Amino acid sequence: MKLKNFLIVMTLVAVVSDYLLHPFYPQFFELHFGVSNPEHVGYYFAAICFMVMLAFPFWAYVSKKISELNILVYTQAVAGFLALYCYYTTSYLNFWIVSLIMVLFKGSYLLVYPYILKIITKEEQPKTIGLLSVVVHLGGILGAVLGGFTVDYIHPSSIFLIMAGGDFIQMLMSGYLLKRKNYDTSIMISDKSSSVDKLIPKGFILKLGLITLMLYFSDFLIRPFFSLYWESFSSAASKLVSGAIYAIPGFVALITLWVNNKRKTVEKYQGIINALCIGLIGLFLQGIPSEMAVIAGRIIYGWAIFQGVVKFDVLLFELSSPESYALDYSKIHFFQNLGVLLASLSVGLLVEDFGLQIPFSIALVGFLITLLLYFFVFKSIRIFNKQLAKS
Repeated sequence: MKLKNFLIVMTLVAVVSDYLLHPFYPQFFELHFGVSNPEHVGYYFAAICFMVMLAFPFWAYVSKKISELNILVYTQAVAGFLALYCYYTTSYLNFWIVSLIMVLFKGSYLLVYPYILKIITKEEQPKTIGLLSVVVHLGGILGAVLGGFTVDYIHPSSIFLIMAGGDFIQMLMSGYLLKRKNYDTSIMISDKSSSVDKLIPKGFILKLGLITLMLYFSDFLIRPFFSLYWESFSSAASKLVSGAIYAIPGFVALITLWVNNKRKTVEKYQGIINALCIGLIGLFLQGIPSEMAVIAGRIIYGWAIFQGVVKFDVLLFELSSPESYALDYSKIHFFQNLGVLLASLSVGLLVEDFGLQIPFSIALVGFLITLLLYFFVFKSIRIFNKQLAKS
């Protein structure tokens, strides 16, 4: 197996392990600690998000001195042992403290993403970023299914045993790569002939970070109450149908990746404006309380958000340099998680005061702001691309 494919498999293991308990924290807190207040779950989610925001930039800075795989061997081992402690502890306070420290160490797996992009050429990056995006979708689905099975047939706390197993597998896989001589883990392919080198906007990390903050805020704003929104007007109001409608963008992402890989031309980061405009249509349709409108909107939105997220990542790595991939991506990731955090903290209040349709209206405005910011901030790059196409 090629090094890139091995690392992609390792990413899948990490994402599955990371998403096991995400949909089931309310059940876990109630059954394991007797805590049923939904506010506690909300605060805990916000705390996790905040820890990830801090963890990734920290490990990206450490990776300047220590190689990514050497970091993962130790951090995933620590995360695994902390997950075992979370399984055994009966103290609510200790669980909070230890589990958040676990997230700090577990978050080091995010280093694998920029590391993969360091060992491939610029030409390979768009398809690889698309593949990694789908791996995250698949990992989330598999993690939710495995977590749901554990909650239904075993016990919610047992998820931490599986989580620990995932961490230890990542530790062993990292160690295996370092020991095997047929894997050159020190390789770094650098392409210094990027056509946008002279057109990089000053402070592009901050600008791109703010743009994607708005994008991720808008995207995550429509997620928490989508199933309730669907069930409020649908004649097929079962949980299975709600889950299937919710998952439509994930399935569309798989199809889009397949179509993109079949195409002979690679657009790189071009087409961001088209994706955002189509995303506006998808959001508008989802805000109409009609089964057909929402399904059509989910399909259109699924294509748009996949293309938009992938192309923004491609743009980041096009503007960055291989030796700065991890640090630059960690900064962008910080802004993206800040958008998720803001959405998580505000969506409950918005729905309580204005109803289940309001997230789609605000997300629509958010996409429009994202579109305008991108249009004006990265105007020089788009002009250069047009000139290059004519020559």
